[in-house]
This record gives sequence, structure tokens and C-alpha cells, in this order.
Amino acid sequence: MQVLGIESSCDESGVALFDTERGLLAHALFSQIPIHQAYGGVVPELASRDHVRRLPGLIRQVLGEAGVQRPDAVAVTAGPGLIGALLVGATLGRTLAYGWGVPIIGVHHLEGHLLAPMLEPDPPPFPFIALLVSGGHTMLIRVDGIGRYTLLGESLDDAAGEAFDKTAKLLQLGYPGGPAISTRAEQGDPAAVSLPRPMLDRPGLDFSFSGLKTAVLHQVRQWTAPGTPQQVADLAASFQEAVVETLFVKCQRALRDSGLQRLVVAGGVGANRRLRERLKQLPAEVYYPRPEFCTDNGAMIALAGALRLQAGEHASPDFCVRARWPLEQLGVPA
Repeated sequence: MQVLGIESSCDESGVALFDTERGLLAHALFSQIPIHQAYGGVVPELASRDHVRRLPGLIRQVLGEAGVQRPDAVAVTAGPGLIGALLVGATLGRTLAYGWGVPIIGVHHLEGHLLAPMLEPDPPPFPFIALLVSGGHTMLIRVDGIGRYTLLGESLDDAAGEAFDKTAKLLQLGYPGGPAISTRAEQGDPAAVSLPRPMLDRPGLDFSFSGLKTAVLHQVRQWTAPGTPQQVADLAASFQEAVVETLFVKCQRALRDSGLQRLVVAGGVGANRRLRERLKQLPAEVYYPRPEFCTDNGAMIALAGALRLQAGEHASPDFCVRARWPLEQLGVPA
């Protein structure tokens, strides 16, 4: 079965074709970062308009590279995300599915991230613990199978990705914040500035990063003038280390409490090199998607749709797109 995946939840237009027997046949991605950089963040209206411009060409490109005229099914991101951007992908997907006479399925964006490591040659077997650090989400989840997800902990305020973006803005490093902080941190001392490790002194697996962002703000305000390059690098490195240590300790707790020895790390922050270095210290097998599939992409949507259809999910064009869609509401295929 060949499934065309369409991702349009935020600021990346992604398309891919996944074959359940041969794997990923082709994929293409257009990032809108240059469009939104001038505004310091995503502008929803601009994101929706650019999806309209980019997705048809990306679909033609992917089908052409794969040598396929008509896939067996279409999978589109149904949420969570920017509602206008989601509607662009869903409308285009429904139109194609109707014209081709094939089924269409709406996919949960976060499920796509959770399953993205299964695109790799050595996919993780169930069950495993997943650290999902994508955009506005920082979550620890026990994954026992497709749709069998147990939320263990989540961010109570700012997610890690949001904290990276806001800290980068405070340090005038630009957007997106994750790569900007990581690059500048390479020239800094991670022990130069004492910053809090949020909620590590409490039991449980929830996260909180708003206080860490505020601590960075206080440091910036102590500078008598704009920070020197070294001050900025040291603060970036210290901030990154605080986030990484917090994520590391929470993953350690989740593995210990569950008795599992497999960890999947998915989402944009999962591409952070310092985080990957630190997680090597865990007494567990750690799985990642390749860097290009850490951020939003069509391949993870095609894969998630294919796995659900294989498991017996009833495909219907009547799915609703949702700006908010808690992962725990997503059931097993039926």
C-alpha cells in the first residue's frame, strides 16, 4: 500500500510517499523560516498562504520522483496546529483523494512525531518511553503500540522549544531559537551562569520552563550594556545545559519508574547535539529519527497514516481538523 502524506500544521510544507512494503519512496519539504524570521515567530496567515503556494508543486515532485501516478491512500495532518494551515492541507488532501477515488485519513501530528523513528533501518520495538519535544509540546509518553499511549508528564507552561525561541529573542539571536542557541552555545561555558533546573526537586515527570526563561531575562537585565559576544555565548550555553539536564533527569526517572530500557526522542529539540550527547549516559537504548525528520515533515504523516490503515483504521473524509487535540484522546485503530 502506498500512502501520500501531507503535513501543513505550522510553518513547514511537507509531502512524502510511503510504501508499506518498500518503505519511504520519496519526500520533499519547504521550510517557511525565511518568511517568518522578520517577525520573530510564525505569522499564521502567511503560513497558510505559503502552504497554498507550495504544496501542489511538492506533491507533483514527490509523485514524479517515486514514479507513481496515483497512491492507494492519502494521509493529512488533522491537528493539532494552526487551524488555517491545517485546513489548507486537509482541503487539498480531500480533493486529491476524491479525484483519485482512494481513502483519506486524518493523522495526529504528535503521533507522527512519536512514530518517526520507525522510518529508520533499525526501528524501536514496542513498548518504549518517548520524549516528545516539538514546538509547543514537551511530553513523556509510554508507547505500547499504535494508539496505545499513556501520558506520563508534560510541560505545565512553556515547552522546551518555546523556551529556546524566547531565550534566543532575549539574546537577539534570531528565529528559530533552537539552532541559534545551540550554535552560539558552542563558544560558551555551560557553567558560567547559575540557572535553575525547573522541577527537579519535585517528584513526578512534569516540566516547567517559564521560570528558566525568566532567569535568563534577569541575567540580561544585569548587563550594563548589550552583552558582549562572550557573555551571550556563556548565557546561551548555560541555558542549553539547564534544559538538557532537566530533560535528561526526567527521562531517567521515566525509564526507572516504568522498568523499560528503550527511549525514543522525537521533535525538533531532539536534533540538539548536546541533548543527544547527554542521553548517551542513560542505561537504555535511545532511538532518534534522522535530523531531517525531527522537525515537521510529510514522511512521518505518511507513515502514521499507513500504520493506522494497516491496523484496520476506518478511513473517512469527514474527519475534523483541530487546533487543539490532546494525544490521550487518540485511540487505537478502529
